[in-house]
Amino acid sequence: MIKRFSLYGFLKNQRYFEPFIILFFLQEGLSYTEIGFLIAFREIFINIMEIPSGAVADLFGRRRSMMFSFIAYIISFAVFGFSEAYWHFYVAMFFFAIGEAFRTGTHKAMIFTWLRIQGRTDEKTQVYGYTRSWSKIGSVVSTIIAVAVVFIARDYSWVFLFAIIPYLAGLINFFWYPKELEGQPDVHANVKTVFRHLWICLKNSLSISPLRRLMIESMSFEGVFKAVENYLQPIVKNMALMLPLFIGMGDIRRSAILIGIVYIILYLSSAYASRMSYRLSKHAGGDTEGSGLCWKMGLLIYLALIPLLVFELYWAAVIGFIILALIQNFWRPMLISRFDKFASETEGATILSIESQVKSVATMVIAPVMGAAVDFLIGRNLGGQFWPVAAIGAIITLSIIITASRHKPASA
Repeated sequence: MIKRFSLYGFLKNQRYFEPFIILFFLQEGLSYTEIGFLIAFREIFINIMEIPSGAVADLFGRRRSMMFSFIAYIISFAVFGFSEAYWHFYVAMFFFAIGEAFRTGTHKAMIFTWLRIQGRTDEKTQVYGYTRSWSKIGSVVSTIIAVAVVFIARDYSWVFLFAIIPYLAGLINFFWYPKELEGQPDVHANVKTVFRHLWICLKNSLSISPLRRLMIESMSFEGVFKAVENYLQPIVKNMALMLPLFIGMGDIRRSAILIGIVYIILYLSSAYASRMSYRLSKHAGGDTEGSGLCWKMGLLIYLALIPLLVFELYWAAVIGFIILALIQNFWRPMLISRFDKFASETEGATILSIESQVKSVATMVIAPVMGAAVDFLIGRNLGGQFWPVAAIGAIITLSIIITASRHKPASA
């Protein structure tokens, strides 16, 4: 089953649009503020559907939920690929949000269910980190294919249409998952049952102090990182235009090559970090201590990025973004392992869906603010336009580190 779990991650990350989605929006004439609102719209609907989707997965079957998720993704990619107006992007984002809501948390719960069945719960961080590393390897392959598509087509919209193919393969992969990974669905479940189950999980998330702290950590680290990482694409594009490389190829092709190189390095390093997360945990003395170390390293990177972006030292800033992604991939498996300590077998998908929801709330709020700040700096002589992105990340990260000593560590 570890091979099946890894195949899921590999296929799920065949998102050929990811290295170019911001550039795609810019190609379509959108401003950074409009892009920020699109991202916020996506996060709002993920937020609305996230927790009920986890309850539905727990009560009606997790494999069925995953298959529904992939169908929604496929619809989203098709709409993006054929979009001709700004409002079309909102339709595509709506279906993308459905896919995200019914996927996040659910597959992690399936992995932990399998580990319980196998009597291997002490390997949570290692196994999840390993399967997650295959997601990043999938991203490497995805980036190579995406660069080839953009290089040939000279149009970013094609990357959405090509993404449909691996997601169809992902649907087929779910047919081979054993039925026991559905969880413990309630054959008598109805709407009332879903809301009762949802209320219990929400109550636990708020009443259990260590679990509540984990939610705040996820919102602050993961939610902010999701908003920040989008700016890597325009930064690499600006770097490409400033360097005397591939000059005869045109802006789109030059950007595609350099973005491909940067993202391949980023995904390979992320795969390594995810796979080695359990070793950092052991070295630090546990998942909680390892997470604390990641927070401190993240703060240092955000602080270093501010002057690099002010003075438009984009090549150095790109290195900073890669290191930030490396830290995030060390941190993520430890966080998920810590969450599983507080979730029962019947509540696992819902608790992890709540976690996904809270980070969506953070991204929903921060993305438009970052976009407006970047747009404000365009054309003004106030340093590079992207430095507020790092400044916001540094402020939020610092606040979590300062308050960490006031809370009981979230460990079993």
